[in-house]
Amino acid sequence: MAEEATEKTRREQIDRQAMPQQDPKVRAKNFDEVPLGYSPETAVKEAERCLQCRNPACVTGCPVGVDIPGFIHHIKEGEFTEAIRNLWGKNSLPAVCGRVCPQEIQCEQKCILAKKGDSVAIGNLERFAADYEREHGSGALPPKAEATGRRVAVIGSGPAGLTVAGDLILKGHEVTVFEAFHKPGGVLIYGIPEFRLPKAIVAQEVNFLERLGVKVVCDQVVQRTVMIDELFEEGYEAVFIGVGAGLPTFLDVPGKNLIGIYSANEYLTRANLMKAYRFPEYDTPIIRGKNVVTLGAGNVAMDSARTALRLGADSSRIVYRRSRAEVPARIEEVHHAEEEGVEFHFLAAPTRFIGNERGRVVGMECERMCLGEPDESGRCRPVPVEGAEFELECDLVIVAVGAGANPLLTKATPGLKLNKRGYVVADEKTGKTTKKGVWAGGDIVTGSATVILAMGAGRIAADSIHDYLTWGW
Repeated sequence: MAEEATEKTRREQIDRQAMPQQDPKVRAKNFDEVPLGYSPETAVKEAERCLQCRNPACVTGCPVGVDIPGFIHHIKEGEFTEAIRNLWGKNSLPAVCGRVCPQEIQCEQKCILAKKGDSVAIGNLERFAADYEREHGSGALPPKAEATGRRVAVIGSGPAGLTVAGDLILKGHEVTVFEAFHKPGGVLIYGIPEFRLPKAIVAQEVNFLERLGVKVVCDQVVQRTVMIDELFEEGYEAVFIGVGAGLPTFLDVPGKNLIGIYSANEYLTRANLMKAYRFPEYDTPIIRGKNVVTLGAGNVAMDSARTALRLGADSSRIVYRRSRAEVPARIEEVHHAEEEGVEFHFLAAPTRFIGNERGRVVGMECERMCLGEPDESGRCRPVPVEGAEFELECDLVIVAVGAGANPLLTKATPGLKLNKRGYVVADEKTGKTTKKGVWAGGDIVTGSATVILAMGAGRIAADSIHDYLTWGW
């Protein structure tokens, strides 16, 4: 017992290992990934900090239930191949999750070390295991169950859809993923910038699923090029809808239609999926403002404001109607944005966009806000301060205040119940919709949320689909 106590004390005294990253002044001008990853030596040292709790609370904080102590133990022992195999048991996208999941409010928040100091860097270790396998691994695949001959169609190749595909292919079912865009990955490929999630990482994760046997069909807009009922006629026995929430939201203020006002959805899609960031190799049209304002303060807003800097902006400012305490973006993303020179205007909201004689935006009129009583979200409602108006000069505005449910598929599907906001109604415990044989999960059910929550919904739906294919509805 004394030896155990001594070992526990030694582990607790190891400092959390910082991940090296690009210098802010350098990275603000390029699209290379910001964090540079752990070396094997650093990963092993960080893994030593894990206390290997008998009842690990960190696992309860993970929406997909990763065996966190298990994969970290393998890293501590230098068993990097075993670490990634452990991760694959619960997570088909570890390289993605290690980069973009909000570990600080999920698994790491529940780490026992966080009660007195810094939690174990679970996300950094997950990223290390995935990157090490990609760079040094043998390419060996996890075992699959015996083929069942049952066919499943997955609509949308975002995190929810890819999770369903990964889970069901391992359970022995045939899986085909239908993607509307010309590249698979959904929001991972069109929404998250290269400097936060390189396209090569997403491509590698998709390739992993394809090597397992998942078939990916791009340029297929379901309910346009093919109907869901036609998929059943073609022999698919279950369908999962994971099309995300990609309908842009704009502000209803005067001047909203001026040239130079983008939705964040369009701006990031042009920059990422359509590779405007690689001009002149890809000559995708995109307005490259010099004085850029982004409205909103979520992760999408941070991505937009930081992308604007990299596309040549002299100034990139975020205008948010609440205070810093209410910012919904990850702390790390806000920190990185500030390091790179993004300016924040808190407690401010636009009242009018100002245009020139050519119909282009040249400024924005704003009003100061104060915080009132909490609204339905639990956050304090912003209230205008009378007589506290001001103007900001800008030649590009990016509206990042959320997204809605795209009705292209949902409203064209008979028997599929939607709520008043246009999202698919699905059972929380199973992902089942009101249409027999159809499941749904991710943002098209919940509204805009995180990658890992979409994956958690995919895991729930995959288990339910497997039960259905095995035992019936």
